[in-house]
Amino acid sequence: MNNQIQILNTSINNLTMQETLQKVEDSISEGRQLHHVVVNAGKIVSMQNDLQLRKSVNESDLINADGQAVVWASKVLKKPLKERVAGIDLMINLVKLAYTKNYKIFFLGAKEEVVKKVVESYKKQYSSDIIAGYRNGYFKKEEEKAIANQISESGANILFVAISSPTKENFLYENKKSLSKVNFVMGVGGSFDVVSGKVKRAPIWMQKSGLEWFYRFVQEPRRMWKRYFFGNIKFIALVLKERFKRR
Repeated sequence: MNNQIQILNTSINNLTMQETLQKVEDSISEGRQLHHVVVNAGKIVSMQNDLQLRKSVNESDLINADGQAVVWASKVLKKPLKERVAGIDLMINLVKLAYTKNYKIFFLGAKEEVVKKVVESYKKQYSSDIIAGYRNGYFKKEEEKAIANQISESGANILFVAISSPTKENFLYENKKSLSKVNFVMGVGGSFDVVSGKVKRAPIWMQKSGLEWFYRFVQEPRRMWKRYFFGNIKFIALVLKERFKRR
């Protein structure tokens, strides 16, 4: 795609939510695969040293800016992105699209009770017809290919992978050929936790003001403090270094 910008060794497609949804719909109707990834501040920081993660992200077909901090950074670096395209919002929109267009979805990731709640919630909200299958996110490396083949043979048009980084990005990159029958694949991080009700999402005003990370931190401080506080500081430092290097 020719609408990419480069920020801190990361390629990002400069698209709105509606433009992204249209590209997904096009890929499904044309019977081709679209490998999607979202990036936030923490992931971009990790990509500076994790070369496998960088490759898995940058060689994807479609990359959206999930975090508001990335949108701000793009403006500071004079490469303004149109808007934030949050992974969870894209997922929610695609589930609705699946219902209206008769697509099928496979849900992979999270704990068994969480992914099961997600599937039951969408069956109740929409229809069991949109469900191609589901599986929890706990498996060994040597099981990956068999799982990818199972998903590919499920009849799914869309695959959501709710596993932490960099595992989900590397899983999708390394198993791209095995998943070739699935038209759209994307990592959705902790989105299953939100849909299942395990974790609450921040109010809209916090999402728009870039404080969604803080709301998540308050709910799970022991697990999130290192990721957010050290990650955010490193990201700000990287952006400022890049900005002043250009002068």
